[in-house]
Amino acid sequence: MIIDTHCHLASPKYEDLEEVRRNSIALGVGHCISQGTAPSDWELTLEQARQMPDFITPCLATHPSECMACSDEQLLQMETLCRQNRDSLAAIGETGLDYYWDAPDGCDTETYYARQKMMLERHFALARELGLNISLHTRERKGCACFEDAFAIARNFPGVRPVFHCFIGSREQASRVFEQLDGMISFTGLITFRKTEAVQDVAAWAPLDRMMVETDSPFLSPEPMRGQLNIPGRTRYVAEKLASLRGITVDEVAEATTANARRFFRLPSLA
Repeated sequence: MIIDTHCHLASPKYEDLEEVRRNSIALGVGHCISQGTAPSDWELTLEQARQMPDFITPCLATHPSECMACSDEQLLQMETLCRQNRDSLAAIGETGLDYYWDAPDGCDTETYYARQKMMLERHFALARELGLNISLHTRERKGCACFEDAFAIARNFPGVRPVFHCFIGSREQASRVFEQLDGMISFTGLITFRKTEAVQDVAAWAPLDRMMVETDSPFLSPEPMRGQLNIPGRTRYVAEKLASLRGITVDEVAEATTANARRFFRLPSLA
């Protein structure tokens, strides 16, 4: 079995979640970690996991791009939901920093980044309190300021293991995640795209016990379905590409990444 360690099943893009489940299982993806990332989908993410516990384990957080829309009261609501549902959560996530998009209207860049950092620190503190790991988003147009700022915050919370989801960084950055944060990296369908040689190089090189696979669905559908609505089942294509890059079998990738996901997201009860 393959586990999709990062998707967004509360997205309104999905009209029939049971069909998504069936199609994913048919591709060999038997479980997924679904991320609730905004006030509008926290309760829905939890409810979907209650309805399909064999297929979905939830995470909750505020996505960095939602930081200005999410009020302080709503942030407290998210923290309360996490405390109330701690035993059913896989991790705190998806949270992080996003310097790719401009600040929303009426907000300057300095204020926008400062609120993202404040919220990320709150998420790390919550993860530490609850004994959970954390799923991190870092994205920017160029440079590595976003990664460095998130890394610096993570350093302040030893014991909370991060996974840098949709990893597109360098070998050097990955090494620092492994050695200084005891963290993980996760690969999406991006590794199946042409002109992604840099991240393919990291995928071929990184220790197999430090990586996981994901879709980030409904986004980032891999080749040969690039541009289509993505589903967790297409994690199979990520695993196939990873196996090709490393010169091993898909079964070996599935066994290793599933074991990693079980440990990181507390999934020992899965068959």
